[in-house]
Amino acid sequence: MNVVAGSLRRGAPARLLPADTATQRRGYSSAYYDMACRLIELDSLIDRLDLEKIFERNAPLHVDLGCGDGSFLCTLAQGTQDKNFLGIERLLNRVRTSARKAAKLDNVRLLRMESSYAVRYLLPAESVERFYLLFPDPWPKRRHHRRRIVTPDFLSSIHAALQKGGSIYIATDDVDYFGIIKEVTESDRGFAIGEGDVDLPLSRFGLIFRQKGASIHWLELRKISPVK
Repeated sequence: MNVVAGSLRRGAPARLLPADTATQRRGYSSAYYDMACRLIELDSLIDRLDLEKIFERNAPLHVDLGCGDGSFLCTLAQGTQDKNFLGIERLLNRVRTSARKAAKLDNVRLLRMESSYAVRYLLPAESVERFYLLFPDPWPKRRHHRRRIVTPDFLSSIHAALQKGGSIYIATDDVDYFGIIKEVTESDRGFAIGEGDVDLPLSRFGLIFRQKGASIHWLELRKISPVK
């Protein structure tokens, strides 16, 4: 697994950039290098992430699923330097934007990947203190419901990745989708359900919905041992 600059450019080859002045002599600005150092490139799509190697330290891990433009992720990381933060995002332009915002934050890393795949196959067991799933696409049309991220299989993967007592915070402005999420979570005996009443920075979508006066619905799922 390497941290590479190539991840910032569509179609660019992967190159490991050493942290020395030779990097700038080869034509890379220090700002570009700082952005590149926040990105994770995978050598394998099936091996679990070596988190201590990636972050160059051992600290509690928080994961922002679908981190978008990185506003929420970077604000949270800036105020919580004693924790590691991993942003997972599928869309390239959003990853680029997040990388720019995270350039000076040593406790942030970014992974361009589908969130559900990363949780299931890449995060080590019991490695995450907290997940954030903020305003996932509700896919309102019936023919698209199968694309919704919150499913029993997804929650099973979240449960496996969470440390004992760890949690996931879920937020949505879509009341119908919120009802579906509650139904799915209530059928999972591996979580205790709360209202997610916590003081968190606003994400880009959270700010938009607040400005529109929309209600935001929160859930906190805390990992417990299911009753046998």
